[in-house]
Amino acid sequence: MPAYAAKPAKAPKAPKAPTFDTKRLSEEVKTLSSDDFQGRGPATEGETKTVDYLVAQFKAAGVQPGGDLKDGKRLWTQAVPLLRSQIAGTPTLSYSIKKKARPLTQGNEIAVRAALDGSKTVAIKNAPLVFAGYGVSAPERQWDDFKGVDLKGKIAVVLINDPDFETGSGDFGGKAMTYYGRWTYKYEEAARRGALGLLIVHETDPASYGWATVKNSNTNTMFDVVRDNPGATHPTLEGWIQRDTAVALFKSAGLDFDKLKKQAQTRDFKPVTLKNISFSANYNVDSEVITSQNVVGRVEGSKRPDETVIYSAHWDHLGIGQPDAKGDTIYNGAVDNATGTAALIEMGRTFAKAKKPLRSVVFLAVTAEEKGLLGSEYYSAKPLYPLAKTVAVINTDALDPTGPARDFTTSGSAKQELLDELIATAQKWNVSYAPDPKPEAGHFFRSDHFPFAKRGVPAVSFGSGEDKVDGGVAAGKAEGEAYVKDRYHQPADQWEASWTFTGMARDLQILYTLGSDLANSTRWPNWAEDSEFRAARDESAGERATKK
Repeated sequence: MPAYAAKPAKAPKAPKAPTFDTKRLSEEVKTLSSDDFQGRGPATEGETKTVDYLVAQFKAAGVQPGGDLKDGKRLWTQAVPLLRSQIAGTPTLSYSIKKKARPLTQGNEIAVRAALDGSKTVAIKNAPLVFAGYGVSAPERQWDDFKGVDLKGKIAVVLINDPDFETGSGDFGGKAMTYYGRWTYKYEEAARRGALGLLIVHETDPASYGWATVKNSNTNTMFDVVRDNPGATHPTLEGWIQRDTAVALFKSAGLDFDKLKKQAQTRDFKPVTLKNISFSANYNVDSEVITSQNVVGRVEGSKRPDETVIYSAHWDHLGIGQPDAKGDTIYNGAVDNATGTAALIEMGRTFAKAKKPLRSVVFLAVTAEEKGLLGSEYYSAKPLYPLAKTVAVINTDALDPTGPARDFTTSGSAKQELLDELIATAQKWNVSYAPDPKPEAGHFFRSDHFPFAKRGVPAVSFGSGEDKVDGGVAAGKAEGEAYVKDRYHQPADQWEASWTFTGMARDLQILYTLGSDLANSTRWPNWAEDSEFRAARDESAGERATKK
């Protein structure tokens, strides 16, 4: 036996960083997700209340306005023109087997989106259905699910996610979703192919969410950025169908859904027409161009104010929609994303109180994330501060309002120096990095950092960890799964008095330190050499000649 007992190793002391007030975070989430804000739908009374609240909070925090320029002065907002589209009344939807019609109920077997191609009336009568595998055209992978089929006047039926989601290996990165697996890509490709419409077969695992999420997200008001030629991006009919409905349709056409699905996972797959099956739809569409708002606060840099670090979060949620089992129609969006929005307010307050950073820091609360990342897409296309001199984007979306975790994650795991810096910063708090636990869910393409990333700006979307200090991985995993199943995009995403916000407060210290370090440096983080976003960043390298 040794003559002395070894002392237990001490956890490293957390570095010096401002503290974040858990009570204030809780109060802000409670307010933003209250029924008074009506689910924070864009272009509603809920938006007006949200924008007014955010402006008041930023003002009180000591942040300066950073939005559109008017008469030489910055406003608090950036105007975002959007096409708003909704189905008038209840759509008439059906499929026919050998000309015998069978009705489909909106929200049950099918979820059809309001047309975004400019159509005021959708009148589809007995359109043929064509199964087009995963709906992927990827020349660089020698992959074409369409193989010359003419989709004019036809409805394509496709699977969600990538061809190798099921097997875990292949040309599309195994389990990790590529952009080809995203529903947005599939609609765009259908439009490029001249299809009258596209129906995506919903399956919970490859979609990474249940039918309730599909129904709630697709049967309410739709939005898009205003496009010169919307038909080039959207087919007339865009929608989802339940797996069981698809299986029945295929069976009626003498086809085996599971067998065809296996074939679709191979390069040799060829499109298959569903014989003797047709689809009909009839409804009117109310559409108009409206103006929503991004809310923008700023702390100006003392030495290089034209160089910018952005913190972003989306303020919007789903608004008022279909009632749940309890009759609740308000989609409060407490976790998604009142948490990230509250984080933005408190980050602004903390930077405003600190010594002025050398570079400017912008706090960007974007609209219409739930409608397809539209607020961040608009900002990225028409930036208030040049993207070439935007150092990084640090996005917060759906943070965990409970206790701390020993780890953190990000939406996707794209290789970049910004992620390396975040990992190194978190290690100072003894917090480790856990790569995206569900890369197959395509989270990289589902958060507001993505429109910046695809234009080359280093960007990361921070996610709360799963290895909870209280309860470990088992507790974190159970909590996450319960949220997706019972709350995500449902009226039940409401503020809870039991939430401590202690984990979020600690995570914000990490994110503050990352942004502050960048704002007080001359560094320009970049993407990895083999990243698909590297070339876009390198193109603007000449504009980043930093003066010492």
